[in-house]
Amino acid sequence: MTGGRLGNPSLRILFMGTPEFALPSLQRLLKSHHKIVAVVTVPDVPQGRGQKLQASPVKRAALNAGLPVLQPLSLNDPEFLSQLCTLEPDLGVVVAFRILPKSVFELPPLGTVNLHASLLPKYRGAAPIQWALINGEQVTGVTTFFIREKVDTGSIIIQRSILIGEDETAGELHDRLAVLGAELMEETVDLIARGEVKLQEQDDLLATAAPKITKEMCEINWKQPARRIHNLIRALSPEPGAFTFHEGRILKIYRTHVIADQGVFGAPGTVLRADFELHIAADPGALSVLQLQVEGRKILPADAFLRGYSLRAGESLGLPR
Repeated sequence: MTGGRLGNPSLRILFMGTPEFALPSLQRLLKSHHKIVAVVTVPDVPQGRGQKLQASPVKRAALNAGLPVLQPLSLNDPEFLSQLCTLEPDLGVVVAFRILPKSVFELPPLGTVNLHASLLPKYRGAAPIQWALINGEQVTGVTTFFIREKVDTGSIIIQRSILIGEDETAGELHDRLAVLGAELMEETVDLIARGEVKLQEQDDLLATAAPKITKEMCEINWKQPARRIHNLIRALSPEPGAFTFHEGRILKIYRTHVIADQGVFGAPGTVLRADFELHIAADPGALSVLQLQVEGRKILPADAFLRGYSLRAGESLGLPR
């Protein structure tokens, strides 16, 4: 720990993260008076048809900033742990990374903090943004906490809440939470540096799970209420995408609006309208499909999609159940 702004000591930070969600936090800490001594991220992975090695978004940002980057295959590798000791970090900061062993998260003298995209103890797990939308939550937020061995159970440092839009997608909410989380992480690091943290223990009785999304979860069951289907679709947009079938072809649906929560408009999955608008019956209620994609083609607004794809009122979507 070194001197910083008046009354706000500067910490040596070990930053750990991988995806786009971590970038606002990394960039904000880079602009702070704290010093990032190194960045830990996943090894490069082969992607695309040529299987060319691709660096994580965090690695690319770290290299652009001139930061040392560590990419251990194993977080328990003695050589990796030795490198961490040499860096002498005061604090570890984790934003969307792997589960850390005790040997890593206890190495910095001030511990290791994590940013999680929910109001813990709600939505512990890999997909908190998606599950908040699937369950129709109207409020979510971000939490910083000290890491413990049991995932997402550590003592809470700060939380901030945010309202969820009725038609907001996971991608849109992800971006807003990433920015809010970056603000919260900088505030958290400053509090730790000044020794002003007031911890709050999580109540395990209030905990809910947010497990990884599987392919089986992504298929639309039209025999569900319109609101529930709408929530699933926006929770899986833009990735991996909720899907249904038409004449054996996969249709991915990315954006919808609920026309009606109640009422019977036709058999579940029936196309009610397919001119410049696309309306589908649920059970109960109905949805307007605003954005979709047939396999092998690009994502289109409904009106453009209908001009190039044969879909008529009275046809059915989905497989027989």
